[in-house]
Amino acid sequence: MAPRRPLSGLLPALLGGLSLFLSLPGPVRPQPPAPPQASPPPEPHPCHTCRGLVNSFNQGLERTIRDNFGGGNTAWEEEKLSKYKDSETRLVEVLETACSKSDFACHRLLELSEELVEAWWFHEQQEAPDLFQWLCSESLKLCCPSGTFGPSCLACPGGAEKPCGGHGQCEGEGTRGGSGRCSCQAGYGGEACSQCGLGYFEAERNASHLVCSACFGPCARCSGPEESNCLQCRTGWALHHLKCVDIDECGTERASCGADQFCVNTEGSYECRDCAKACLGCMGAGPGRCKKCSPGYQQVGSKCLDVDECETEVCPGANEQCENTEGGYRCVCAEGYVQMEGICVKEQVPESAGFFSEMTEDELVVLQQMFFGVIICALATLAAKGDLVFTAIFIGAVAAMTGYWLSERSDRVLEGFIKGR
Repeated sequence: MAPRRPLSGLLPALLGGLSLFLSLPGPVRPQPPAPPQASPPPEPHPCHTCRGLVNSFNQGLERTIRDNFGGGNTAWEEEKLSKYKDSETRLVEVLETACSKSDFACHRLLELSEELVEAWWFHEQQEAPDLFQWLCSESLKLCCPSGTFGPSCLACPGGAEKPCGGHGQCEGEGTRGGSGRCSCQAGYGGEACSQCGLGYFEAERNASHLVCSACFGPCARCSGPEESNCLQCRTGWALHHLKCVDIDECGTERASCGADQFCVNTEGSYECRDCAKACLGCMGAGPGRCKKCSPGYQQVGSKCLDVDECETEVCPGANEQCENTEGGYRCVCAEGYVQMEGICVKEQVPESAGFFSEMTEDELVVLQQMFFGVIICALATLAAKGDLVFTAIFIGAVAAMTGYWLSERSDRVLEGFIKGR
């Protein structure tokens, strides 16, 4: 038996060749452009994250009590429940489901505050049963009491009891951030939303209550809901005997339209619309309101109408004819002529082709063979009807030989016949 060759030199060579092959650059393929990435949603304020964590923790407390007890030996349950209620086992079960898998902000906050939660669970919950107040507001200092905002938990405008007068939202309320400015509801205004906004009036007011109702349409300030209760008008309207009357900007210098536009008054404003094509400047819509006619148009009565330039010789080229257009004309070739290199030349009509003019040479050969085959079959059939079997064979053979001989010499004649030449 021949001795085996050692693989110690072969294996490194194979591995080296494989690594060299893998290192070669592959074919370059154009990469499609990366789709535009949507900007990630802003992270919630840490106070909101802490509130969500505490709410989930409280739900976990309810679930663990309900899942582990309920129905059975009451005495045994009371003994075991007292041990399980504040046990480490229950705390671990609650914390395991306190954050959803995709809520990274919650997981990060829980990781940072886990020791605080454990301290509250084992030592503080009897004296401080409100985990949110103890953890989020006092320990982590992420939140403020309701109606306050900012690092020092200052009262929102209007007071912590009724921030923004109950008619708006205090920016940063309940957190350690925000400016504390009030974002008022529609109809209310002022620093603490304690006044009626533009276009509204005080329908009811007392020391703690304000109701604002809308003024009549164009009124900016009013004393009541009626048309005659206006005290100030919105832009585009003028006050006249406690009523707001529309201003016709088109009759004043307030309107600003282009040279080829005209003004149309609207309620409280105006619009600029384009003049008709026939006009160079206009006072309204249509060719009858032109200040001056555009080139290619002429004044006929009170309107600017199109001029028919084709009534005069305007197309000097040979074999050309005039075609009138709106405000102009164009020169086109007469019927039977086409434009080539800027001039009109007579259109060439192609000669009529034979029925089989588009057939290929191979198709012609096949058609010839089929033609002579039909002739042979016809001759043989005629002979057979006379019971002349040998005569049919003879005639068929003679016809086949004749057809073959003729096919070699009749190509041009038959081809010319088929192609119509």
